[in-house]
Amino acid sequence: MATLLKSAWTGVFDPLLRRPDRVQSAALCWRKGKKGKEVLLITSRDSGRWILPKGWPIDGLDGAGTAAQEAWEEAGVKPARVKRQPVGLYHYIKKLDNGLPAPVEATVYPIEVDHLEGDFPEKGQRQRSWMSPKQAASLVDEPELKDLLLGF
Repeated sequence: MATLLKSAWTGVFDPLLRRPDRVQSAALCWRKGKKGKEVLLITSRDSGRWILPKGWPIDGLDGAGTAAQEAWEEAGVKPARVKRQPVGLYHYIKKLDNGLPAPVEATVYPIEVDHLEGDFPEKGQRQRSWMSPKQAASLVDEPELKDLLLGF
């Protein structure tokens, strides 16, 4: 019986519990403000929480390219510079369309912003706001993202 339980655990249950996180690319959009660096946060469409623009991988784009595309669609960002090297990552639980929760690992790419367009795909669905990294850290929910913003 013990062998059967061990086999079930190692062959079925453990892999399910340890399945890899889903991955997203996130954009840490920033600019030089009068008082130093400012970062751009947007609201989520469903709950209105403050978040970074982010999304699922896009065919034909690397992580930084995906982050830049999401920053355009969700916030109207026109980048001055997109860094290919991420500044970090954070984990969160996303509620999927089917209502189930899924663990997600978001890799964060810094994007220096040239300007924000007034018209963009998700205009009217989100709010966007420039703020200090410290203020942004106080508004986001994810502890690892808070730390990343405070260190930026």
